[in-house]
Amino acid sequence: MGIPNSKIEFGKNLQDDIFSEVAKEKAFEIFQGGLDQRGNPSKNKSTQLRKFYDELVMWADKVQMGIKLEPEQKSSDVREERYRESAPFIKMMTAKVAYAKGRGHVDESFEAMFSHCIKSITDAETLKHAKLFMEAFMGFYKAQEK
Repeated sequence: MGIPNSKIEFGKNLQDDIFSEVAKEKAFEIFQGGLDQRGNPSKNKSTQLRKFYDELVMWADKVQMGIKLEPEQKSSDVREERYRESAPFIKMMTAKVAYAKGRGHVDESFEAMFSHCIKSITDAETLKHAKLFMEAFMGFYKAQEK
């Protein structure tokens, strides 16, 4: 059903529709998966998903923003250093989404997609791509609720 998580790839060869069609299809798929038998949201509520997105944004901002450089430093070097320092905490988000699934707040589709995104982050650039993908996903997801 839907787009496989393996189609969500970050890095130099971004698909041209990753932030549009891919994010839209995943939002539709995960929204539908969170509905109960009567068609009411029971899992994957946007407020719950937003918590994961907000944390990802916080880590991306810590890596990307506020860089004060010494004359001999490059901003990309500083970003990569900040990414390496933050990586264990970013990767820990897979445990947080597993816990939310165990509590019945999210379903296996969201857990699988979000974990795939987090595991695909390998540097500051892919962190930025993951954040942008989740931003697009959340926009399309919220539109499903209307």
